[in-house]
Amino acid sequence: MSTPSQTVGPFLSIGLPWEDGPDVVAIDEPGAVWIRGTVFDGEGEPVPDALVETWQADAEGRFDHPDDPRDARSRDFRGFGRCPTDEHGAYGIRTVVPGALPGQAPHIDVSVLARGLLSRVVTRVYFEDLDNDGDPVLAVVPAERRATLIAKRTEDGYRFDVRLQGDGETVFFDL
Repeated sequence: MSTPSQTVGPFLSIGLPWEDGPDVVAIDEPGAVWIRGTVFDGEGEPVPDALVETWQADAEGRFDHPDDPRDARSRDFRGFGRCPTDEHGAYGIRTVVPGALPGQAPHIDVSVLARGLLSRVVTRVYFEDLDNDGDPVLAVVPAERRATLIAKRTEDGYRFDVRLQGDGETVFFDL
């Protein structure tokens, strides 16, 4: 007998804190930027108990992972960040802008977990001031929805809001 599916509950943060939290790179990493934003629900209200996770290549387009033979150079580059939203639905990940992967524009993979979701939703962050032309994933997204995947430049990094449903819903990928 299988157990019925359930949504992520209000105690999402129990057991999920991660030691390095939102720091994908060391505090003194040259060129570090913040990716900040707010997670919104279908009514446009901030989600105060969501969790945002990121996975990315380093500034040279290499991953800190055994399957990447190119090997990320910095010992302080983790490639992974995790940040719970605050009471206003805001999150922040301190990282570097990733380098391009072969055949792809620079991007960061993002997972969001929140109450009311049966499982995580997955999207990508692209950067408004980088060349996104020719990216095969972005190319399959309808032109009128691509803006939901593009982070806007700010003073200390980029802004990327996530809309879980409704008007301006972020494009999510079915994995």
